[in-house]
Amino acid sequence: MRSRKALAVLALALILAVLVFANRDRIRFDWHAFWLQLRHIAWIHITAGVALIYSTYWLRSARWSVFISATKKVPPFSLVGPQFIGFTAVALLGRPADVVRPALVAKKTNLPTSSQLAVYAIERMFDLGAAAIIFSSALRFTPRDLPHRDIFVKTGNGSLEITIAIALFAIIVRVYGEVVARITHGLLHPLSANIAGSVADKIRGFRDGLNAIRSAQDFILTALISLAMWGLIGMAYMETLRAFVDTPQLATLPFSRVMLLMGASIGASILQIPIIGWFTQIAATAAAMKEFYGAPIEAATACGALLLFVTFLSIIPAGLIAARVSRVTLRGAASEAEIAEIAHPS
Repeated sequence: MRSRKALAVLALALILAVLVFANRDRIRFDWHAFWLQLRHIAWIHITAGVALIYSTYWLRSARWSVFISATKKVPPFSLVGPQFIGFTAVALLGRPADVVRPALVAKKTNLPTSSQLAVYAIERMFDLGAAAIIFSSALRFTPRDLPHRDIFVKTGNGSLEITIAIALFAIIVRVYGEVVARITHGLLHPLSANIAGSVADKIRGFRDGLNAIRSAQDFILTALISLAMWGLIGMAYMETLRAFVDTPQLATLPFSRVMLLMGASIGASILQIPIIGWFTQIAATAAAMKEFYGAPIEAATACGALLLFVTFLSIIPAGLIAARVSRVTLRGAASEAEIAEIAHPS
């Protein structure tokens, strides 16, 4: 499995290298202007952005403690270490390492790994819902003279409608989870018995995650934490853009327009590939800044690189320290998490 992943990464790297080499005469990029942008950064804003991102990991720890409170009471910030290590694993090993966090939480709390994988599924739902609410709400306040404004507003409304649909589905699964799993299994079984079983198991796992929310108070608390967390992430984006004091197209943007960039960045990070994914994410955010805000490509690329550092890579030092303190290796934790996920596919 690892050899296949390594070959896939190598193949993608070769393809990108060939594309860059083939189009080298068409690429017009002023490296002097790029480095000049980085030299003139207002680092106080970068520091503020990193601090905001670090605060979200503490909020994730508090939210996870609420999720498992019905099973086991743990201090709100006692799970910060697994958050640090888990997101460091994703940054260095790619998106598949996302299962490291629930595996580490299970180990730290002495709870079944399957239960924490279920909590992870519900965590993703709250993340999606909170991000969509903030994104769609912010886009409603975009300036009327913004190019393609109608498209952005429709995108925001669409993300909100998807969130409402997911919420309704979650309610149905919470109440009738086993029935939904059986119906889904029956519909998919003629196509593939394996797929039918896997989907049915994931629905049951999703139901188990929803069962972690025992009361309306827990639901409101987790929703508020999620909204606060994604609001802080949005502010981290804005602080990073404000650091580019020599580029008014970036430094003076209001929060509502920054949300366009956050949406593009999140979309580019969904299929995160180790190392290579860093450059694809920089390219995606740079293209968005050039298209949405009219920023020079050199400034947009420099900003994309710093956004990657602030929102994604800045956790690596803390994650490596936490791993050393916990006597955990990233690859070892990833391997254990993969085995646990195979054993408990829900």
